[in-house]
Amino acid sequence: MQLDQTQFEQGLVVEVEIGSLVVEGSPRSAGEDQDHIQALVEVRAPLPPVLVHRQTMRVIDGIHRLRAAQLRGDDKIAVAYFDGSESDAFVLAVESNITHGLPLSMADRKRAASRIITSHPQWSDRMIASATGLSPGTVSEIRRRAAGDTLAEGSRIGQDGRVRPVNSAAGRELAGRLIRENPGLSLRQIARAARISPETARDVRNRIHRGEDPLPKPRVRARPKPKPLAEEPSRNRAGAAGQTTGTARIAARVAAVDRLKSDPALRFSETGRTLLRLLNLHTLSGAEWQAIIDSVPPHCTSVVADLAHACAGVWGEVAARMEHQTVRHG
Repeated sequence: MQLDQTQFEQGLVVEVEIGSLVVEGSPRSAGEDQDHIQALVEVRAPLPPVLVHRQTMRVIDGIHRLRAAQLRGDDKIAVAYFDGSESDAFVLAVESNITHGLPLSMADRKRAASRIITSHPQWSDRMIASATGLSPGTVSEIRRRAAGDTLAEGSRIGQDGRVRPVNSAAGRELAGRLIRENPGLSLRQIARAARISPETARDVRNRIHRGEDPLPKPRVRARPKPKPLAEEPSRNRAGAAGQTTGTARIAARVAAVDRLKSDPALRFSETGRTLLRLLNLHTLSGAEWQAIIDSVPPHCTSVVADLAHACAGVWGEVAARMEHQTVRHG
């Protein structure tokens, strides 16, 4: 959870009267675990301070430690204060009880997620999942049920603290209008105004410059090619030969890189190891490259394509220099 650091009194622990603390609103529906409390009673080392919401004096984290202190007959307990809203205090209580101590049950985590969706509707599924120890898919399903299968419009705050639209289509359309009307605007200005990422703004600008629509067309899966018929032996042989040639080329690259890896002149120098790491990338098979290509989100494809062209140019220049060096030393 992206809580402001000023909400905590960093490093400040104070002792307060146990009777001044409030124990209610715990995310743990099953109540207190007596065996866990008894185990804490037997601990001789000082226990971590109890986390308390200053405005309400409600215990956010450490109820079992508090009960253990009471059983030992203590009048006071070490406390660290949290200054923030009650809804943020609940989120912090959930986070604290999935990272240490006695973990929350799955049912408690789901109930907590439902409550956080209500109190923090602008948070993304991934951010709530991080706070509750659930998967983003589970949080998404809880959100759908809570909203009656209609997701809220607008923006959500991601785990990195950035605001992103639930549906970027409107943002792309707005960015397209801004680019047409104000071509001098920077990508950051466009992104801020349209509430999209700078990379998405760049993709929109590139599309407009190419005369395309700001919105990428949905991907259409290519239909599987029909299997070659038995009466087409020549085509079958040509396809098999092409596949064999491609496999052979990859095998040759792998063998060449492996030979270079065994060369001490490269293995035992920093620049040599850097070269080997770069060359090793190009031993991937065609299927592995295709999987990488398919995983690139639509708003990043133009940037990746530009970088791929640039990298190809760099390797071309490296090849030319190496060939020149070979001729000069040969």
